[in-house]
Amino acid sequence: MSEPLAAKPTLRGSNVELRPFSEDDVPAMVEVLGDPEVRRLTGSVHDESAALAPLRPSEYDELRRWYSTRATQPDRIDLAIIELATGKCVGEAVLNQYDPGNRSCNFRILVGPAGQNRGLGTEATRMLVGYGFEELLLHRISLEVYDFNPRARRAYEKVGFRAEGVLRESLRFGDHWIDATLMSILGHEWAAHRGFPNAGYR
Repeated sequence: MSEPLAAKPTLRGSNVELRPFSEDDVPAMVEVLGDPEVRRLTGSVHDESAALAPLRPSEYDELRRWYSTRATQPDRIDLAIIELATGKCVGEAVLNQYDPGNRSCNFRILVGPAGQNRGLGTEATRMLVGYGFEELLLHRISLEVYDFNPRARRAYEKVGFRAEGVLRESLRFGDHWIDATLMSILGHEWAAHRGFPNAGYR
C-alpha cells in the first residue's frame, strides 16, 4: 500500500509556487535559517547570543543533507516556497507528524526576511493546507505558535486555524518562559470556507 505523503506535489498559486526542494535551494534556506529573528521566533535557540551566532560549517553540511533527502520521505511533505516574481526560494511549508489512523498532520511554515510582509506565507499556507484536506483527505491539521509571534498567529487565523489550548511555558528564551498556542483546522471547516473564514466560501 502506497503512503499518501510519499508523492510530492508542485502547487502553483498567484504569487508563490510550492515544489520539492532542489540542491540549488540550499543556500537560500541557509540564509533563511541563519536569520536571528527566524531563529528566535521558531524556538530554534534559547538566547539572543545564539540567535546572532553565524551558522557553523557543520550546520551547513547538515542542512544540505537534510534538504537533499526531503523528496524521498514517505511520511511527510516538505516543499520549497518559491516567489514567482523573482524565482527565489524564500522558505518552506511542511506537513509532518502524519497520523494515518486519525487522518491528521502537523503543519509548519517558515518564511525568511526576503519573503515577508507581502502575503506569501499566507498564500503558501492556504495552498498546502488545501492540498492536505482536498487531496490527502485529512481530517485535522494542527500547529503550535509561540506567544511572542503574534504576526504568525494572525496569518494562521486568516486561513481558518482556531486556537484550542495553551502549552504553558514550553520554550525558554533567555530568562523568560514562553507559552505556545495550539491551533487547528478541521476538514469540514476548510470545506465551508476554503481558507477564507472571514469571507465565506470562494
